[in-house]
Amino acid sequence: MTDDVDRNRRHFLTVATAVTGGAGLIAATIPFVASMKPSARAQALGAPVEVPVGMLEPGEMIRVMWRGKLVYVVRRTEEMLSRLASVTEHLRDPDSEVVEQQPEFAVNEYRSLKPEYLVLEGSCTHLGCAPLPEFQVGPADDWQGGFFCPCHGSRFDLAGRVYKSVPAPTNLRVPPYRFLREDLIMIGAESGAA
Repeated sequence: MTDDVDRNRRHFLTVATAVTGGAGLIAATIPFVASMKPSARAQALGAPVEVPVGMLEPGEMIRVMWRGKLVYVVRRTEEMLSRLASVTEHLRDPDSEVVEQQPEFAVNEYRSLKPEYLVLEGSCTHLGCAPLPEFQVGPADDWQGGFFCPCHGSRFDLAGRVYKSVPAPTNLRVPPYRFLREDLIMIGAESGAA
């Protein structure tokens, strides 16, 4: 009878030790696994950004930050849109053939989901300067408005397409975006019209 008691006690102690050791291993693993999770700041840097555009008047532009990059959102007027065709002969890539510069939905004359709204990264493709919005027709024959980088003289039209004979090699980038509603854009989410 003493052998049965010792055997049961031994089995109980073995199981209890294994369970305690397993719980200790899990408790020690939790902080290690949690340390691999990105911080709230890192998650926010990569998160999509919602931009309300309902209050944006035609001809106005707002600037927002997405993934640490400056993004321009322009509500173009009918006049601005009509000027796009008049500058194509002066542009390096008028048909947006360099596909790395924009999502597939933006490979069009307007480089946007909806012609009225232009969404561009505000970083010159030459050295990363921030081009200034110059929407008025200028004294130069081929300047119909757009973006001008004062650092090295790069010029872009009202669709962010680069002019010939300037230092910038390619068009301004179009980030992925989509319309959540008619008056709300989400930058950082792949396309789809409202």
